[in-house]
Amino acid sequence: MTFEWSVIWNALPSLWEGTKMTLYITVLGLVGGSVLGFLTGVITTYVKGPIKLSTLPIQILAMVAKAYVLLIRGTPIVVQVMFIYFALPLLAGMRIDGESAAIFTLMVNSGAYIAEIVRGALQSVPKGLQEAGEAMGLPFHKILIYIIAPVAWRRMIPAMGNQCIISLKDSSLFIVIGVAELTRQGQEIIAGNFRSVEIWGAVAIIYLILTGVIALILRTVERRLRVV
Repeated sequence: MTFEWSVIWNALPSLWEGTKMTLYITVLGLVGGSVLGFLTGVITTYVKGPIKLSTLPIQILAMVAKAYVLLIRGTPIVVQVMFIYFALPLLAGMRIDGESAAIFTLMVNSGAYIAEIVRGALQSVPKGLQEAGEAMGLPFHKILIYIIAPVAWRRMIPAMGNQCIISLKDSSLFIVIGVAELTRQGQEIIAGNFRSVEIWGAVAIIYLILTGVIALILRTVERRLRVV
């Protein structure tokens, strides 16, 4: 069997459409997951911690946050997307399209892992910084935003970069619900021309380029934020 470059050139338009869908799902999923993960990480770190927020609603919220992290980290993302796409509509009496299910799944999945990244980074910040803010009379939200968060953010960057790459690759699993992302496009092209070597090779190279760009961007950010 000979390797034919023309097969790849002819497939590039379809692969490009799949790449755009992959990036669309990944970016929206990570943005939503970052917001969810940050809020969950703050709750799991500071409830019953140094801030001693002990009201019943806050305690219930903390229990929900911990259960959410445990549930999502303890189940495969394929099971999660299948539940959201097939089971949730039956339970809620609504219909959800594959693209929305993929974005929501990636948001929920990445949020649980980002929550643990945030929690670890916050707990690594010296307590003296928080005590200094309290001595200045600052409220907790200002201590968190202006004192703790900048230090914690520098420590989150390597783990966050790893999570971005994992979420990008996890988007390929949404092939199980028919989302037209990069892997699905490659599969459909192969179904028509039976040139699996060329097409899967091209798909792999595209994923390598995407993950390489993410790694380069985050390495640049990490270098610029590094404290000398």
